Amino acid sequence: MTMLLKALNMIRLCHRRSFWLRVLFVVLQSLLPLANLYILKLLVDTVTGASVPDILGAAPRVETLLALFCGIFLLNRVLSILSGLNNDILTQRLIDYLSDRMQRQSARLDMAYFDNPAYHDTYHRAQQEASFRPLQVLSSFTGLFGSLLSIAGIVVLLSTASWWIIVVMVVAVIPSFVVRLVKSRKIYAFRRENTQTYRRTAYYSALLGGRDFAKEIRIFGLAPFFRRRFVQTRRRLVGEMLRISRRLAAYDTLCAVVETAALFFVTLFLIQSTSSGAITVGSFVMLFEAFRRGQSHLSTLVGSVNGLYDNRLFLSNLFEFLELEPRILSPADPVPFPQKVESVEFRDITFRYPDMDRDVLSHYSLTARAGHITRIEGENGFGKTTLVKLLLRLYDPDQGAVLVNGVDIRRYDLRQLRHGIGVIFQDYVRYYCTVAENIAFGDIYGKSDGQACGQLDSQNIRRAAELAGADPFIGQLPDGYATPLGRLFDNGQELSMGQWQRIALARQLYSDAPILVFDEPTAWLDNPSRQHLLETLETLRSEQKLILLIKHL
Repeated sequence: MTMLLKALNMIRLCHRRSFWLRVLFVVLQSLLPLANLYILKLLVDTVTGASVPDILGAAPRVETLLALFCGIFLLNRVLSILSGLNNDILTQRLIDYLSDRMQRQSARLDMAYFDNPAYHDTYHRAQQEASFRPLQVLSSFTGLFGSLLSIAGIVVLLSTASWWIIVVMVVAVIPSFVVRLVKSRKIYAFRRENTQTYRRTAYYSALLGGRDFAKEIRIFGLAPFFRRRFVQTRRRLVGEMLRISRRLAAYDTLCAVVETAALFFVTLFLIQSTSSGAITVGSFVMLFEAFRRGQSHLSTLVGSVNGLYDNRLFLSNLFEFLELEPRILSPADPVPFPQKVESVEFRDITFRYPDMDRDVLSHYSLTARAGHITRIEGENGFGKTTLVKLLLRLYDPDQGAVLVNGVDIRRYDLRQLRHGIGVIFQDYVRYYCTVAENIAFGDIYGKSDGQACGQLDSQNIRRAAELAGADPFIGQLPDGYATPLGRLFDNGQELSMGQWQRIALARQLYSDAPILVFDEPTAWLDNPSRQHLLETLETLRSEQKLILLIKHL
């Protein structure tokens, strides 16, 4: 119940007015049909000549009852339209609210989470359900509340005939409740157990449809292989799911037979009562319709209770993700990061990635000083890029320490530490934004407070591009620094891999950080560009930057 209340509170927070309007509409739409049911009884009795109770001191006329009946019908329809509009508003607000919560949560978690398949399972389950589960909780709660109001009124109406009718109506719906509960448990268990299989199908689909994989999929003729994998995996998932559904569909059919039998015997009783004169024709119409609606509302009630149970199970996935906490945090009383960095020291570092059975680095030590180019060379798997990740505190070492100016980096504020390090990774990102934005992302908070491209520091952007050797080809693009890059969106210009790397270099240099890390910066560069980079490194060295240059042997 706690989890369901948390989900309701989340919906309330995303848009309070729409939330309370939803509750109000449910109350009104539950009570108005009951009022119309009683007016229908009065209308039928008036038409057939049966006695009807006085309203406001006189028996109501047919015209008055008909106008009132149609007026309530119209009001209910208008409320239904307004409720639909309100639901659309609430749905969109909720999608935006949850997207923001999940993006913030994902951005604050440590890199170690991304190395763990269990994390990706958790994220996948949360992502799949975040856009609709909380709203389903609200629908189930309001459906439960509305059904209880309607059933309470129907019980009052049916009690005028016989209490056993109420008992039959309630008992007939119990088997359906049990079957739905079992179905929810089985489907939840199946989906949770097969999370990785569902993720695998999404991966195959991305391979077949993604731009980054398109070249190799075609030149190696891999499409039939991955399509077969996708079809086989989906066939197994669908087959197991359908086996569960078919088995429970048989029980659902038996439940429908029980409910139909209850309707038959109650209707037969009402017909006999009307024939004997025990009730009027209007009462027959009212009681028959009340029982039929009672069955419908009980079915809705069962569906709402089942929905709450079902969504409680699935909401655990969402809150499981939102409640994850990062382990790499800024200290409570951080030391100010130095404006001038004299040295970086890796002291007796031992580190292995989560769930790995061997150390990537073992008792490794290195000291780099400002005004020098410190080269870190080694074969693949040596741990060169891992050193950069430790310097940036994407991970913390298992043993040893990383020090800047003799101070353990765990004593610095995380944001200040990372702001003081400019880095280009060998697997740099190609952002499908404008050239200016691509470069300014290297220090978008430091120089522009994260605002739009028009407020970026154009002078420093051009300087960074010149240092990276990117300014000449940028000047040949259709809109220069305002040109969108990549072919994912309209009007985007594609670059060569070497040009993309120079853009990434410019992004690194834009920050003017005291520590600069170059991880295989020449992998895609031609000879003139490499020579330009070497000259840039000498310029930066003369400015007393601390430079780490990582290269393969």
